[in-house]
Amino acid sequence: MKKRILSFLFLLTGIFFAYCPYLDSTTNQRNLNVLLISIDTIRPDRISCYSPKYLKTPHVDALAAKGVLFERAIAHNPLTLPSHVNIFLGTTPLHHAVHENLKSILAEDFLTLTEHLKEKGYSTGAFIGAFTLDSRFGLSQGFDVYDESYPSKAPSGLTSYQERNAGQVIQSALSWLEKQNSPWFSFIHLWDPHAPYSPPEPFNEKFKNDPYSGEVAYVDSELGKLFDYLKRNELMEKTLIVLTGDHGEALGDHGETTHGYFAYNSTLWIPLIIAGPRIKTTQVDEYVSHIDIFPTVCDILGIEKPSFLQGISLLPLMEGKKIGKRAIYFESLFAYYNRGWAPLRGFVEDKKKFIDSPLPEFYDLENDFNEQSNLIQNKDLGSQKKALGELMKRLSYPSKSQTPRKVDSETLKKLRSLGYISSRATQLKESYGPEDDLKTLLPLQYKHDLAMNLFDNGRVPEAVKLFNDIINERKDFTHAYIYLAKVYQLQGLGEDALPVIESGYKNNPYDYEIISAYGKLLVNEGKLDKGIEFLEKALEIIDYDPEVWMYLGIAYSQKGEFQKALESNEKALSLDDTDALIYNNLGLLYYVIFSQTKNIQDHTQALENYKKAIMFDPGLASAYNGLAGVYHAVGQIDSAIPMWEKALELDPDYDFPIYNLGVAYFEKGNKAQALKYFERYLSLRGQTLSAEERKRVDEFIRKCKD
Repeated sequence: MKKRILSFLFLLTGIFFAYCPYLDSTTNQRNLNVLLISIDTIRPDRISCYSPKYLKTPHVDALAAKGVLFERAIAHNPLTLPSHVNIFLGTTPLHHAVHENLKSILAEDFLTLTEHLKEKGYSTGAFIGAFTLDSRFGLSQGFDVYDESYPSKAPSGLTSYQERNAGQVIQSALSWLEKQNSPWFSFIHLWDPHAPYSPPEPFNEKFKNDPYSGEVAYVDSELGKLFDYLKRNELMEKTLIVLTGDHGEALGDHGETTHGYFAYNSTLWIPLIIAGPRIKTTQVDEYVSHIDIFPTVCDILGIEKPSFLQGISLLPLMEGKKIGKRAIYFESLFAYYNRGWAPLRGFVEDKKKFIDSPLPEFYDLENDFNEQSNLIQNKDLGSQKKALGELMKRLSYPSKSQTPRKVDSETLKKLRSLGYISSRATQLKESYGPEDDLKTLLPLQYKHDLAMNLFDNGRVPEAVKLFNDIINERKDFTHAYIYLAKVYQLQGLGEDALPVIESGYKNNPYDYEIISAYGKLLVNEGKLDKGIEFLEKALEIIDYDPEVWMYLGIAYSQKGEFQKALESNEKALSLDDTDALIYNNLGLLYYVIFSQTKNIQDHTQALENYKKAIMFDPGLASAYNGLAGVYHAVGQIDSAIPMWEKALELDPDYDFPIYNLGVAYFEKGNKAQALKYFERYLSLRGQTLSAEERKRVDEFIRKCKD
């Protein structure tokens, strides 16, 4: 059994709720299945059991009708990864140090809800909707199956993500559930309400003026299929169901378009519904939070609660009892860690909310839940800051109550990966003034979001102008450089992207995202030595990003330094062994090596890696093209042709399989079929072919016609 972080008990209110059996003592509660459903980016006011104003969500409503609906559940972060870590650990980011998406990794030392249930004999399966919860970020620990079969590449665009829809996620979950015996724990993550909002029909037409609500309606319809399965198989009465969201969506509230920036209730307020055998139908208006889910599940199942949990069991509230006053911590640190802007932290207590920033805020939530009237001038700011500081001290890890120990090199590495000891990804200030407050900088954030949407809607010159305006106004807005460069790249103008990133690097020489983006762009543009230099600079800051290691492997491969290329790709794979693109690159690398060595082991490695790439992303056209090439290299044309045809089915404008199919059919003597592919290739690529390439294609066409 792996070592666990030294645990300790946090009593936020000074009140201890002893466990008392909630369900009939004649029933073995450990046999209950557990289903945790997380709807990404969901506002409770778009669920009709919370508010009927916008749409009907009959399937979620039906769940709430036989369970407990918590009217005031609060997320600790307005971001996907930290919110889910809060749920699975029952602790805040001050304890586990996962404060934002993409750069944070949950350390293996922490005990998750999944691992806790696994130790009690549960089979465990997770079904993930988008890259933000990719296994590389650490939440997969404890799961027998961590199904993250979303595409390896996001669609072209600035607001696109690697995602799969609710129907695909739930179908994967049902396929797993059909094979399980009780007890099981299933985690289902549904990404759909996340921007960009594009619900499938008939929801797109029905909600054409409110596509966000359309996505919520679609998710509800797919949840109906999941709940129907549970009913048909008599699992509803054997399953504890927890439905929640990771955070909300601003939709213009307080000037924020989506989420991850401010920490108002539009993005922190979340749904929370708990239903299961003999759970009485009720509504609870007390403020609760994500970290309360772990201890509540433990109490309902009748299993012990780990002592490190910072949340409380909600069973007393579910039974109609009151709890003592307590403070709920929250934070929004994306802009702090990624742009060097002022941090935003605060707490909710006794239906009051304090937001600490250079321009602080205080709200009476009982009378002003939408936070329209800032009452900070009527409050003692010093006492509010002191209360926040004391709360953060209690929640932080390591605790002073722990016995000091010498930090060895491995622990130091883990602490660095958590952010306790690190070279920061961006330069942070010692103090922040009103000019650094997120409210002051909101117009820049708004311009940034608008620029991305303009580009995705084909208004490229306007988008370019806005990104440049942002850069001219605030040199440390690193995302403006990165997205402007991506605009040029998506138009095939990589050379125009380079000076943008170069400027970003000169103005932000310590920023990880700028440095890593520069290195990857240089490799894409064939400037390999300089690309390697900057990728290695990036790895000096963060050495656990598999994409940077993968690009380093690509650079070494193109330089012909195959051993270094293999080492870099293997390092990438050690950090994420489910990434189809890494396997795809390894397949290509072994194929190139085989073409030189003719060593059958290299051929086998190429085949295995391409097949793994397809296994992890069945929609990756380049993997089918590469696999076909490996078959063709040893004369297995009949095995190669279906793979090239599959690549072309997935991407009809993919030029390599078109040309390769022409060659394959020519070799088989089917000149009529070969001619079709060569002419199609010429139609697609004719204007961009070199004279030598054009001559080769023309020769094939002549021979086919002869």
